[in-house]
Amino acid sequence: MKKKILIILGIILVLIVIASVGLVVFYKTNLEAVDNNLKEVTDQDVVLFVVNSGDSTKTIIDNLEKAGLIKNKYAAYAYLKLHHASLQAGTYELNKGMSFSDIIDKMAAGDIANNTVTVTFIEGKRLVNYVKIISSNFGYSEEEILTKMNDKEYLKGLIDEYWFLTDDILNDKLYYALEGYLAPDTYIFYNDASIEEIIKRLLDETSSKLEPYKEEIEKSKYSIHEMLTLASIVELEGNNSNDRAGVAGVFYNRLKAGMSLGSDVTTYYGAKVELSERELYQKEIDEANAYNTRHPSMIGKLPVGPICNPSTDSLVAAIEPEEHDYLFFVADKNKETYFTKTNAEHEAKIAELKRNGLWYDY
Repeated sequence: MKKKILIILGIILVLIVIASVGLVVFYKTNLEAVDNNLKEVTDQDVVLFVVNSGDSTKTIIDNLEKAGLIKNKYAAYAYLKLHHASLQAGTYELNKGMSFSDIIDKMAAGDIANNTVTVTFIEGKRLVNYVKIISSNFGYSEEEILTKMNDKEYLKGLIDEYWFLTDDILNDKLYYALEGYLAPDTYIFYNDASIEEIIKRLLDETSSKLEPYKEEIEKSKYSIHEMLTLASIVELEGNNSNDRAGVAGVFYNRLKAGMSLGSDVTTYYGAKVELSERELYQKEIDEANAYNTRHPSMIGKLPVGPICNPSTDSLVAAIEPEEHDYLFFVADKNKETYFTKTNAEHEAKIAELKRNGLWYDY
């Protein structure tokens, strides 16, 4: 009996030793650099990583994982529990050839990059707004930025590089070839970043946001250009709505029915007037152009291209619209959205909202 117990205890001890060794190996291996073969770091390998004031260690580690700079966040949690490092806020130059301890040592020492600028591009804004932001932060003239963004040879190179860019952006009727393709977000750049580097960063972010939906996009009867165009309309028309997928469904239904989209925001864009600038003149409303969906020539058609740079929510809504049979929508001042099938029902709903003090004054 004693012999059996000793054998069992021996087996348990061996298993414990094996498990312990395995955990140690797992721990050490996952603290190593993501890319141990990265010996000579180039500018292309550097990732500008931000630690904001007040960020918890968990937030920092989670962000390092999202940036692909660490192998395993749980090993990283354990390391910081054992070492109690105090991490300083700032922007750091990191790369995948750095071990987790190298990264933490850099952050603990406050070895930050001082030659950077943080730039925010707001969702729903037009490309010309982004151009102004780039110009004010980097010193390039708006004209040279727009010249680069509309250069056909440069655009053809981008088409070769990015799966979501197609020959649709070469259409001469477009006001701006990359409108709708520049992902709104907050970015960190070097002070001397070139126009090409800035554009690449924004397109890389667009690629990251679209990648999870690539298969759906490729199976759709609508092209990626058409989806982005619709997403840009949803961004502005559905800005006051709590149901962007439902709003997207309305526009798709109108296209299927051969109806006019009748979107005021496309008319404003066609007239090159900002929504907040002023009311449109009648001649602008009546003007035939490739963007104005209120003109009879645009019945059953999308604009020739996007009219703003949409948010992720609007992108997803355009890719995965709600399926229904509604043709109209209106949102109240609380963002509650009401869908109707006929214009008479639509007008009645508007009148009801006004009577009940729920009308959103645009």
